Amino acid sequence: MSAPPISARIAPGVQSFSAEEWDGCAGLANPFVSHAFLSALERSGSVGARAGWQPLPIVIDGSDGRPGAVSPAYVKAHSQGEYVFDHAWADAWERAGGDYYPKLQIAVPFTPVPGPRLLLRDQALAPALIAAVEAVTDQNGLSSAHVTFVAQDQLSDFERAGWLLRAGTQFHWQNNGYARFDDFLEALASRKRKAIRKERKQALEGLRVRHLSGAEITEAHWDAFWGFYQDTGSRKWGRPYLTRAFFSMLGEAMADKVLLIFAERDGVPIAGALNLIGGDTLYGRYWGAVEQVPFLHFELCYYQAIDVAIERGLARVEAGAQGEHKLARGYVPVTTWSAHYIPDPAFRRAVADYLEREKQAIADEQEYLGELTPFRRGG
Repeated sequence: MSAPPISARIAPGVQSFSAEEWDGCAGLANPFVSHAFLSALERSGSVGARAGWQPLPIVIDGSDGRPGAVSPAYVKAHSQGEYVFDHAWADAWERAGGDYYPKLQIAVPFTPVPGPRLLLRDQALAPALIAAVEAVTDQNGLSSAHVTFVAQDQLSDFERAGWLLRAGTQFHWQNNGYARFDDFLEALASRKRKAIRKERKQALEGLRVRHLSGAEITEAHWDAFWGFYQDTGSRKWGRPYLTRAFFSMLGEAMADKVLLIFAERDGVPIAGALNLIGGDTLYGRYWGAVEQVPFLHFELCYYQAIDVAIERGLARVEAGAQGEHKLARGYVPVTTWSAHYIPDPAFRRAVADYLEREKQAIADEQEYLGELTPFRRGG
């Protein structure tokens, strides 16, 4: 007897699942694909139709009636908040007379953090979930589907399905068994070691650094951090993506995964960095300041994060998108990945050609960047 056909459905949002249902597929290692994080984005109004991120998770139910595979899917009316830039593709498609938007985005909104995008309680459902994403794209007349910052161990699933793969670059700090920050510094060239010590001393002069997590974080702390976030957001992308309510909901739902690092002058926070704690990784997300202090950004976002990773025995620190300045602070170039489904044959060929040329450029750039790391040669 042949197996019954697999059917998929579209849910109205992550909120429509219980935490047990969603996290039974998502697992616990990556906090950004958790029910708590994604549903907070919805409940706070950070995502939704008005934001141009309409949540429509794609689901395949298991034989027991519970979700066996889910994917965090969003219908997008723009390309903002993605960090994998496809504006040139949109321009080319529209110049050719097509409508690039709406498109389907499989991602964690506003979050350039690699992780699973096929959330699988039943690993055998991976091909079916990819087929379901393609069907949603085709049946709804969407131009394309994009899976951004997908974990490397899921790339082969998309490659077998014939999707186009795209490489990118981030800078991550790797914990090579360091017992303390000075052990990390000893792995660096002498000149770099001295520069970092000088930066840390100058950044912290007259300031107190506090680490806050769990029940230690109050609404007053979130109020202060909201001011930092607004300042950075208004300078970087014009309008902050997240609402104030999101941060309170984050604190309520997953405070034990949140680490706020504040710099205080005379007891008043003047700068802060928000991190989330994963199974083996510290994820740096947002930072801001209301007082400009030389090197304080590096201290709160990079050096304090390294301190925490060493103290907690975490394998790495991922400090967000872009930033070649991270190289001098011991963060090394790593490859990130996205996968792209483009139904139109001519458009697919054009994008495939673009990606082939881009791939070589990225490989050359990473080879060059690898030569600029501050670590001692041959030591």
